[in-house]
Amino acid sequence: MKTLIFTMAAAVLAGSAFGAFAQDVKQILAPKGKLRVGVYYGSPTSMVRDPRTDEVHGLTFDLGHELAKRLDVPFEQVNYQRISDVLEGMKAGDVDVTVSNSTPARAASVTFSQHLLTIELGYLVTATSPITTVADIQKPGLRIGVTQGSTSQGTIPKLLPNATVVPAENYKRGVEMLEHGEIDTYATNKPTLFEMSDQMPGSRVLDGRWGEEHLAVAIPKGREAALEYIQQFIQDVQTNGLLAQSVERSGLRGAVKSQ
Repeated sequence: MKTLIFTMAAAVLAGSAFGAFAQDVKQILAPKGKLRVGVYYGSPTSMVRDPRTDEVHGLTFDLGHELAKRLDVPFEQVNYQRISDVLEGMKAGDVDVTVSNSTPARAASVTFSQHLLTIELGYLVTATSPITTVADIQKPGLRIGVTQGSTSQGTIPKLLPNATVVPAENYKRGVEMLEHGEIDTYATNKPTLFEMSDQMPGSRVLDGRWGEEHLAVAIPKGREAALEYIQQFIQDVQTNGLLAQSVERSGLRGAVKSQ
């Protein structure tokens, strides 16, 4: 009887502790009483609209909804032009969570989970472009479009010192630059390139890759006490099918592995 009472008491204490932990996590991750999820339009890794159904999906959008649901707080979508702006918003205290390429430079200003998804980096060219392979990009004098403030903007000059890097405000502007002949190719992650190519009949995402991005969940610095909860959340969505469902709904192409 004493053993039973002890076991029941331990269970109650454990449940109380878990409840307190969950409450603490809610206060840490959503201090305003809602989960402010930073997104930008045009990439399946963040947020896209399905032209057939008009539904909105994306890794950040979908996982943000799921995390808000588990924390039992309202979901609030905070829109930006590009991921660099989202991360600036996070540093300014306006964003609670997002999904981003987890580079060492970005880790200096935000806190990342373990890797959520790995995606290829590549190049997009127009239908009439003489560029047919990744090796052709090595030719000197090419004008390579990148997104302003992106990892690509910092990496391409080192990778291709003989190229001219041309920043674009966002992916929509990148499409215009390609169509108007202002650049020879556009460099970013393949999920975004495929979204851009859908808007440009005959355009091609080149086979092969010039690198990889390791996507992770990002939270503001100072909230590391909730990182264990985020890590468990990531492991859960990777194993229960939620991540795979989001990838499919978003039409995300160019992923190479899920962990």
